[in-house]
Amino acid sequence: MIVSISDRADWLTDKHLQRLLAALAEGGEEARIAGGAVRNVLMGQPVADIDIATTCLPDETIRRAEAEGFKPVPTGIEHGTITVVAGGKPYEITTLRADVETDGRRAKVSFGRDWRLDAERRDFTINALYAEADGTVVDLVGGIADIEARRLRFIGDAEARIREDYLRILRFFRFFAWYGEGRPDAEGLKACARLKEGLGQLSAERIWSELKKLLSAPDPSRALLWMRQASVLTTALPESERWGIDAIHGLTKAEKNLGWTADPMLRLEAIVPPDAARMKTLTERLRFSTGESDRLRHWALATVVEPKTTEGELAKRLYRGDRQGFVDRLRLSLAGARVRAVQDNEALLEAGGFSRLLAFALKWEKPVFPLKGADLTALGAKPGPKLGEILKNLETEWIEAGFAPDRGALLERAAQALNAG
Repeated sequence: MIVSISDRADWLTDKHLQRLLAALAEGGEEARIAGGAVRNVLMGQPVADIDIATTCLPDETIRRAEAEGFKPVPTGIEHGTITVVAGGKPYEITTLRADVETDGRRAKVSFGRDWRLDAERRDFTINALYAEADGTVVDLVGGIADIEARRLRFIGDAEARIREDYLRILRFFRFFAWYGEGRPDAEGLKACARLKEGLGQLSAERIWSELKKLLSAPDPSRALLWMRQASVLTTALPESERWGIDAIHGLTKAEKNLGWTADPMLRLEAIVPPDAARMKTLTERLRFSTGESDRLRHWALATVVEPKTTEGELAKRLYRGDRQGFVDRLRLSLAGARVRAVQDNEALLEAGGFSRLLAFALKWEKPVFPLKGADLTALGAKPGPKLGEILKNLETEWIEAGFAPDRGALLERAAQALNAG
């Protein structure tokens, strides 16, 4: 049966893309759309990037792109990849190739003209599909059947594919989270469990990038469950051991029901302990960005908020702490209470309390303390530790009074404090 994506892929009619494909196919050469773009169209998912596979060698790809007035950039020429900007859009074009030597992290390749060999070097059947310029799908490894069954399967021997690049262990669970249904492929799961120690060969950046993509899936809970079963989760994220992943189910449900945006950082917080020291170790090991590290630290340091906490009391904590940290705590608490509320009326009341406090925290704006050191020197105070101490005490009084005293009242208190000193 001939399968085509022509009626489902609007981008296929782009005149610049068609010119590029035609140029790469001249003189007996061939060019096809490859991988994720074809997969996503067949699965009804949006397409972000369009990759092209061709029999043209990299230098010839550059020559032909330039002849068409497009801009080629040799982004990965040693592996046969040229990025061509056509009509303002980037297309990653890679020469057909086979892996001739691998070490579990990177491969040496040889260029060729055999589409089957090119397909068989890829990781999963659903990622090894091609499409002609007219939309006709070329399937050399059974990927269409696996897409129809929502089945994620390694191409050929699962262990062999993993030994070529151990990141494929995490990719197995990531793609299962995004595209799989039911149970993961048994052979793939066993291979991931057997070879999990190979993750130690990978860079921290690659591991965190893959975990973050997994945690961004609509519902990563099933994939995380199987990762834990295979001991892959503990290997990649030892902080999750003895903490559990049960909270992720309630969080994804709350996201769906309450309209929250899927947040990989919040989901990470759902499966690791709020321990500042351990989170520091985690962020350093996986080389988080400064923003990611700060968010995890603030979440871990944020004090537990009880559902009966008043908004006034929460405002004081928000002022002294980090709002995002408290918002994360409240979201997780609300998600957990909603799960328990199904069978516990007390939890239903708790959920109401957390919902009220979360709404307050989200709209809260940090007030500005009305006094500065210059205000005290204008009253006759001399610069130094004494001035700083008075200012700090006045700010504490202002916070405890619910930020109510205005500038005039605070200046009066400042004068009293200076006279008393």
